[in-house]
Amino acid sequence: MPGLDRLPTPSPDDAVIVIDAPGDGPGFWAGGPSAVRDDAGTIWLAYRLRRPHGDGRGYANVIARSDDGVTFETVDVLHRDAFDCDSLERPALVVQPDGTWRAYISCATPGTFHWRVDAIDAADPSGFSSATPRTVLPGDPAAMAVKDPVVKLLDGTWHIWLCCHPLDLPDDTDRMHTDYGTSADGLHWDMHGTALSGTPGRWDQRGARAADVLRGGDGWLAYYDGRASKEENAEERTGTAAGSSPGQLVTDAGVVGTGPDGTWSLRYISVIELPDGGMRLYYETRRLDGAHDLRTEYVPPSR
Repeated sequence: MPGLDRLPTPSPDDAVIVIDAPGDGPGFWAGGPSAVRDDAGTIWLAYRLRRPHGDGRGYANVIARSDDGVTFETVDVLHRDAFDCDSLERPALVVQPDGTWRAYISCATPGTFHWRVDAIDAADPSGFSSATPRTVLPGDPAAMAVKDPVVKLLDGTWHIWLCCHPLDLPDDTDRMHTDYGTSADGLHWDMHGTALSGTPGRWDQRGARAADVLRGGDGWLAYYDGRASKEENAEERTGTAAGSSPGQLVTDAGVVGTGPDGTWSLRYISVIELPDGGMRLYYETRRLDGAHDLRTEYVPPSR
């Protein structure tokens, strides 16, 4: 957003639920959103649905549309079986210059801790389930799982902030950092190293995963998810980061979310910039019974 010098602090008390968890209790999640506003003003939302371990895990990515950003109509559902994987996680949705669409899908390799990212193209968001996926970010089954990409197409260049989980320690595969890459076509990527990582001794010391990245007045601004320990896996909190380049983002000390022992955690923020200068945020939060809902919050220009 031109002139933007800071990101607003999310306020879950001001948010409303747009997608309910698919069940009650821990492990039932609706979230991992990726939101896009097209030239006609329609807001498109891709998100993940999940059940607990042993009951399907991440079983679907859903594509939905809305005229007001609050009430959504499902237009397509991508099922786990179509990707030959154990689980689906957060997708990334992008509209291309010719008006066609691309979705990036995070896929868990069966029987392992490895993840990869596939891409699918469609003439419009309702056609993804009939398209053929192709693996564009394979990771390394022995060394690195990759998932939950944030993808932006800016001035003809594709940018990606990719969550990476080292696999060298089998009991510690929840550790994470964010690598940055660029591409001419969004399919063949040049990775440029780590853009975002946690800080030892802080709430994000176990890892930092970019949630959304925006261009600001003097550089780049990001929301990110972090956690202090393995026990906070899937109950991350949100912080902000900034940098003069997209490949070097420095975290600040702020944090939103109470963690796994509180009433809610907050993660996977996706930002829509609105014509009035405000924003609409989409994010996943924990509720009292342990399930996760997908919420939206309108942020006026003055906040």
